[in-house]
Amino acid sequence: MKTIKIGGVPEHFNLPWHLAIENDNFKKEDINLLWKDFPEGTGAMCNALRSGELDAAVILTEGIVRDIINGNECKIIQNFIGSPLIWGIHVAAESKYKNIGDLEGTKAAISRMGSGSHLMAYVNAQHQGWDTDTLKFEIVDNVEGAVKALKEGRAQYFMWEHFTTKPLVDNHTFRLVADCPTPWPCFVIAVRNESLRKDPERIQRMLKVINTETKNFKLQPKIDVLLAERYQQKLEDIRKWLDLTHWSQEQIAEDDLKNVQDTLLRLNLIPEKKENSFLIY
Repeated sequence: MKTIKIGGVPEHFNLPWHLAIENDNFKKEDINLLWKDFPEGTGAMCNALRSGELDAAVILTEGIVRDIINGNECKIIQNFIGSPLIWGIHVAAESKYKNIGDLEGTKAAISRMGSGSHLMAYVNAQHQGWDTDTLKFEIVDNVEGAVKALKEGRAQYFMWEHFTTKPLVDNHTFRLVADCPTPWPCFVIAVRNESLRKDPERIQRMLKVINTETKNFKLQPKIDVLLAERYQQKLEDIRKWLDLTHWSQEQIAEDDLKNVQDTLLRLNLIPEKKENSFLIY
C-alpha cells in the first residue's frame, strides 16, 4: 500500500477527506492516506510542502500560487472548493473600531507571512483604497494567537474564515466588522513535483476517491447536523455556509489563475507572472 502525506486546515471544508479516511475508501484504492491538520494555515503548509513533510496539501489558491512562483516545487492538480472563501474581518469585542474604514493604518494579526490572512489583508486594503505599502502585521501563528494579540492591543484586526470564527463572535471574544470574499475559488489541491514524478497514478487514484466523496457530499442525509457537531458550529450557520459553498472535481480555470496572478502582481506580492503550465499539472 502506497502512502500519501497530505495536510489541510482543521475546518469544515475538509470533512470529505476525513469521512473517506474513516470509511477506508483510500485503502480500497491501495492508498494509505495520512492526514495532518495545520491550524496555522497556508503558510505552514507551504513550508511543509517545501521540506517534504507533505506530499500534498489542500491549500488556499492565492497562497500556493504565490509560493510556487517564489520557488516551491509543486503543482496545482485540481480545484477543491470552487466557491470563494468568506473572510471575516474581526476586532476584539471591546475594540473602539466600529467599521472597516476605522482600521486604515492599524495592524493586522496574521498567522504567518505568505498565509491567507497575510495575502487577503492586501486584497482587502486594495478594495478599501488604502495604501498597501503601509500595511503592518503581527505574526500570531493561529486563531488562539490572534485572540491574545487583539486583546493585548498588539494588533487591531484579524482576517479568518467567517464561519470558523463565528463561535468567537457569538461568545463576544471578537466582533465582526465586515466580510471580504476571495475573488476566486478558494481551495486547491497541490502536490510536490517529486511526488508527481514518482507516482502520478497514485495521485490520480487519490483524486478519484475524494472526487467521489465530494460529488454528492451536500446531498448526504443530515450532513448539516454532522458538520455542526464535529466543528462546534450552530446548525443555522452551517446551513448558511453549505448554501455558499460548492466542492469542485475539476482543474482550476485558467481565467481564475490569471485573476490570482494579476492581483498578486498588482499588490507586489510576486515578482512576475508565470505561464499557467508552470502552476498546474
